[in-house]
This record gives sequence, structure tokens and C-alpha cells, in this order.
Amino acid sequence: MDRERRGHEPWMEVVEEVAPTVLVLGGFLTVPPLYVPLRARLLERGAAAVVTANVWTPDWLLAGARGLGPIVTRSGRALLEAGRVSAASARSRGAPVLVVGHSAGGMTGRLLMSPEPFEGRKLGARRRIGALVTLGTPHRVADDGVIGHEVARIATVHAARTMPGAFFAPSVGYLAVASRAVVGRPDGGLVERAAYATYQALLPRPGAEAIEGDGVVPVESALLDGAPSIVLDDVVHGQGAPPMRPWYGSSEGLDRWWPAALETWRAALQARVAE
Repeated sequence: MDRERRGHEPWMEVVEEVAPTVLVLGGFLTVPPLYVPLRARLLERGAAAVVTANVWTPDWLLAGARGLGPIVTRSGRALLEAGRVSAASARSRGAPVLVVGHSAGGMTGRLLMSPEPFEGRKLGARRRIGALVTLGTPHRVADDGVIGHEVARIATVHAARTMPGAFFAPSVGYLAVASRAVVGRPDGGLVERAAYATYQALLPRPGAEAIEGDGVVPVESALLDGAPSIVLDDVVHGQGAPPMRPWYGSSEGLDRWWPAALETWRAALQARVAE
């Protein structure tokens, strides 16, 4: 997908002034319209432009049979589009894109940077990405987890083998955002028991009496080795997820991680200038 880009580029002259073009990679079973409010909030907070990958619920449903390759391909096309938008923007001046991956979208973002082919697809797009911010992404799963086995088989094992942790730092910035808003308990209420079962399916912890997470992904799973992290107290994994609370992309969640995301992205640009 990518070739190493060399030489002086327009954004390098004004790193402290450029604004990011953002690529949103949606989560498992989501559809692009769900992220329209997030797009508006990002623009309100200074993003120069926002592109959302054209990945829909049927694409995720088919992934079990045909793998994640088609989803990564669609996400790669969106990254190319975001790059074109950045190049045409007087505010971004062609700066590498700031990628925001929600849930499984964070894993897709990591796969786009893979130095080795993934399911027959050549990727290697790290030079196009200034920073990757993951929101409730299951970076760590267990092979013996009911859900975790599939996630690990398709994506996590490849990422861990070819580019473990914050592999491309500092020239690519990483920020892992998690939440402890929903404590899962085997003997708790309905929501607590459901969260506990989901957490254990993704990353088993035999005998644990309580596990913190965002209602879908436990904190321990959402952290990425070597990457800065933010663990929130009061947001849940997705929109409309019970209990009815703000999610990562709500105004309440965004105001907690967006300033750090901008700082992470800009620091990575500065690292590239220094290369």
C-alpha cells in the first residue's frame, strides 16, 4: 500500500500549526452513520477533516468466513482517501493522518501498518499514519477465550508477531484508551454478570471476583505494551450500551482523551522531522 516517503514535506515547516485529518475506523458490527456525531465533535475540537471507513455490519459478519482481509482493504482505501484530504487541506498540509480506531477498528489500524502481508494483502502504511488512538480495543486476548480465540486467530497474533506493542514509536504515536466504568462480578446484578462473562470470554482470569472494563473489553485487554494509556472512569464501550452512560466518542469521553491524542500525534510528527 505504501512506499517510504522521503524529503521535506509542507507540514514539516509548521508542525505546531497544522491540524490533523482524522480517520475513524469503526468497531465490530458497527456502521459508518453511527460515527456521524463523533465526526461533528472532532471537527468542533479542531480536526481539519474527518473520514470514516466504509465498513458495514455485513462486512463484519462475513469476516468469520472470509477473514479480516476485506475489512482491512476497505480501511486501507479510507486511509488513502484521508491522505488525499490531508494533502488538499490548507490546515493539514499533507500531514500524516491521525487514526482513531474504536474497538476492533483499533486492531484494523494496527494491521494497516503491518510490515508483512496480512491475508495476502500488502500493507505497510505506517508512513501515512501519524498516530493511532485506540478506544476500547482488545489488544490482548487469550487463545482459550471463547471470543478471544477468534480475535487472536484473525488479527492479534499477526500484530503481536510482526509489530508488537508500540512498534513504530516514536515516529508513529500510540495512545490506548480504556475504561473501568463497568465492574464485572459473577455474583452481581444483571449488567455486572453480563460484563463478567464477556470479559472472561475475551481474556480469561479464572477465579477473579471482580474485573474492571468498559462493559465489553476489560481494562487489561485494552492496554498496549509500550504505549501511553488513559483509563477512564465513567464511559462505556459503545453507543447505547447498558447501562446508559456516555461512550468513548461522546463529548464527555472525547474531552478526556482528545487533547492527549493531539499531543501524541504532534510529538510523532516532530520525531519524523528529526529523523
